Amino acid sequence: MPHPLIPQVLEIAAPVAAQLGLDVVAAVFQTNQNPPVLRVDIRNLVQDTGLNDCEQMSHALEAALEAANIIPDAYVLEISSPGISRFLTTDREFISFKGFLVVITTEEPEAGDRTWAGRLVKRDETAVYLSQKGRSVTVPRHLIKAVQLVDQDAG
Repeated sequence: MPHPLIPQVLEIAAPVAAQLGLDVVAAVFQTNQNPPVLRVDIRNLVQDTGLNDCEQMSHALEAALEAANIIPDAYVLEISSPGISRFLTTDREFISFKGFLVVITTEEPEAGDRTWAGRLVKRDETAVYLSQKGRSVTVPRHLIKAVQLVDQDAG
């Protein structure tokens, strides 16, 4: 279960990221560490996310969070890219990574296969939809074990 401050953090972080040409992918507040760590994952909307993107977001978000004063105690702010081996789980992630290469692994074979690779089209209540070289593939959600981003250079 996400920390109760995450919705407020996302509300503050989203417009800060947008001003920098970035998108907030996810946030987690790790209170089991001392000091606690607030990690915010971002991606560049135009190119690969780089260290400069993370540095700019860190400075801008730090100022915005300080001004909002929603985290009263000391904490560490960590800005990072979601990386290439990320598993997609939330609706927001499925929206953010539309068009990206993914691999879906199923619990049981669907149409004879347990692994499906292609560009993510969308996810709804019943299935995840991929495009495989223009061919539409539908994988029922109840069979899905994992959906993972793959290295864009590998596709």
